[in-house]
Amino acid sequence: MKKSWRPQTKLVHGGSLRSQYGEMSEGIFLTQGFLYENSAAAEARFKGEEEGFIYARYGSPTNAMFEQRMCALEGAEDARATASGMAAVSAAILCQLKAGDHIVAARALFGSCRWVVETLAPKYGIECTLVDGRDLANWEAAIRPNTKLFFLESPTNPTLEVVDIAGVAALAKQAGARTVVDNVFATALYQKPLELGADIVVYSATKHIDGQGRVLGGIVLSSKEWIEEELQDYFRHTGPALSPFNAWLLLKGLETFPLRVRQQTESAGRIADFLADQKQVARVIYPGRDDHPQADIVKKQMAAGSTLIAFELKGGKEAAFALQDKLDIVSISNNLGDAKSLITHPATTTHKNLAEEARLELGITGGTIRFSAGIEDTDDLIEDFAQALAKLPA
Repeated sequence: MKKSWRPQTKLVHGGSLRSQYGEMSEGIFLTQGFLYENSAAAEARFKGEEEGFIYARYGSPTNAMFEQRMCALEGAEDARATASGMAAVSAAILCQLKAGDHIVAARALFGSCRWVVETLAPKYGIECTLVDGRDLANWEAAIRPNTKLFFLESPTNPTLEVVDIAGVAALAKQAGARTVVDNVFATALYQKPLELGADIVVYSATKHIDGQGRVLGGIVLSSKEWIEEELQDYFRHTGPALSPFNAWLLLKGLETFPLRVRQQTESAGRIADFLADQKQVARVIYPGRDDHPQADIVKKQMAAGSTLIAFELKGGKEAAFALQDKLDIVSISNNLGDAKSLITHPATTTHKNLAEEARLELGITGGTIRFSAGIEDTDDLIEDFAQALAKLPA
């Protein structure tokens, strides 16, 4: 594969392996183990002196193709595919920390991500400080002598706050810490955390990468040195490996990834503009709009907006439920990044386990809605919102 190839070409051809049969579509290697020509070959492979696969929990040809294709897109040296996005997040964080270490994390996180750093990590003696990630001064003030990791998502789930990744990564390096970025909402097409100074990038491949509501998956991307020295043993011995069948479906998803995300982003931008003009809507947050609270950072680090919109209805939870129930095309679901348009009420689903005070700190009210644009006709989606909003009280 040529480095000069553009993303769409890399996502069709990157990392491809073919067997002796010359299959056109990537092969699915549904095997747990692998054979060795002789005893010496087995010993050499376990010593790392010979290339090859050992056990599907450590890696397989189908998974390797998915990992290398994602590396080509992300600009990473190496990667490990995991069974889910949360397996990727947990592995990226826990593999490099020990009791007595300290995490600084943005408080605006997906509910399960926040649970890992705020609830799980302290059980193992790892301290955590949550900060308002929008202000670099908060990150700097939270640094301690034992700070080893910065963790953030940008844009955030569900309110699409944007964090200055380059600024945070620079502070982390000064403190001798690493930066992990959950890049799901921006996608690798529109934001490159590694180029901005981050050390590790994680994705829920369940979202845009599969993007068709079929399988769970995740991936951790970083330097080859970090993967081998920090992640590999954790990965091998705790077993978060991705199923080869799911890896194959994710490979197929990557072939259409740019086409889907481009359409979804275009729709999201137009729908955000439409919603901003509606009298029932109190506010709209979308990274592609000039009124986004961090519009200057968006322009600096993102190539385009997002497939996601956050907006707040004036009528609170009652209005949010009524709108969701009156939509014909858009489906109620807690997923995102799907080919089908989806809508979510975070306060009662993805972020329901947060205390109300914590939700309000993040800007999640009873009227807050997260919308994930699909690949349907944009005009049909706008008309669907128009008819649903027309049935709400003025």
